[in-house]
Amino acid sequence: MKFKEFNFDPRVLEGIEAIGFETATPIQVKAIPAILEGKDLIGAAQTGTGKTAAFLLPVINKIVLTKKDEHIRALVIVPTRELAVQIDQQMEGLSYFTHVSSLAVYGGTDGTSFSQEKTALSQGADVIIGTPGRLIAHLQMGYVAVDRLEFLVLDEADRMLDMGFHDDIMKIISFLPKKRQTLLFSATMPSKIRQLAGKILNKPEEITIAVSKPTEKVLQVAYVVYENQKVPLVEYLLKSKHLNSVIVFCSTKSSTKELSRVLKRTGLSVKDIHSDLDQKTRGEVLMAFKNRELNILVATDILSRGIDVEDIDLIINYDVPNDGEDYIHRIGRTARAEAEGIAITLISQKEQSQFAEIEKLLEKPVQKVRLPANIGEGPEYNPVKERRSSGRRYSRKDNKNNRRRR
Repeated sequence: MKFKEFNFDPRVLEGIEAIGFETATPIQVKAIPAILEGKDLIGAAQTGTGKTAAFLLPVINKIVLTKKDEHIRALVIVPTRELAVQIDQQMEGLSYFTHVSSLAVYGGTDGTSFSQEKTALSQGADVIIGTPGRLIAHLQMGYVAVDRLEFLVLDEADRMLDMGFHDDIMKIISFLPKKRQTLLFSATMPSKIRQLAGKILNKPEEITIAVSKPTEKVLQVAYVVYENQKVPLVEYLLKSKHLNSVIVFCSTKSSTKELSRVLKRTGLSVKDIHSDLDQKTRGEVLMAFKNRELNILVATDILSRGIDVEDIDLIINYDVPNDGEDYIHRIGRTARAEAEGIAITLISQKEQSQFAEIEKLLEKPVQKVRLPANIGEGPEYNPVKERRSSGRRYSRKDNKNNRRRR
């Protein structure tokens, strides 16, 4: 379906054409008409399916058609600063030929930024994109003009609940008008998301697009290794051919920093990114990566969701992700839009049962490839045996503990 078929205002279509959008993705085909009709919506779609434009375009179009003065018309709540900035950037592009204004509101900035946010929130930008903590800080001071708010969007709702933002979300909603259109987007639909939807949505339309399955355009392979083979294997993979854009995911900040140090010593163009870096530094590193001034990012799962970087050649899971959803979001960084990509996972002995759980979610095994001769022989892939030898299975409790270390 072409975007022209949605009957958007000509000014909105001009922005769509300037960005280069022509054909709508499945989530856009289903979500845009429902939103334009004024329905509440639950949208389940994996990373990279175009869900940001699926809610931004109809919201922008409605504001364009009814805009009379400056006040907050839409609030988009997101889990991370990076996602807030990304959505605001896409908002700027799509609304370029309109008079619709937007502002990203997030923590980790200085007092000047907070003051600028206060001015915009009290005078009224059309669309506010923000993280829960920062939004609450402003709302509790009483100057945020949300009395005429018409749209509430929760993006990556599952991620927000995983991060413990349920009470913050409900606190924010307590400030908002009860009469509004609410849109909830999530990669997965566990019971806690349905419970949240039941509290805040009114007779929502439900749309599900390929939940919990990676796109077929990602070639997934894995190496079964001993722990001490991981670093030399990553070096080999990164040096064996020229790659313009690579993300290496680690599960902890300490392994992220150490791997980055090792790779830098080999002369590779690499930097690490994690929650210990301040927002300014993280933004500079991401911009260098997007502009191809930097080829390789070593990152924690802070980057696994909500970072829109095109044409990533390769994703390497240095550590097996904590669970299947993290795996899907990590490898979803590659094969965006019409592109194809490769995702390689390194599986140590202690991680075999963990990876077997991911394969169970995928409903198919990931191809195991032979290690390069210079790396040596790896262990046998036998997750049942390794699970027994470890004495226990990996649990959700382990997952929560690992999340705290990012």
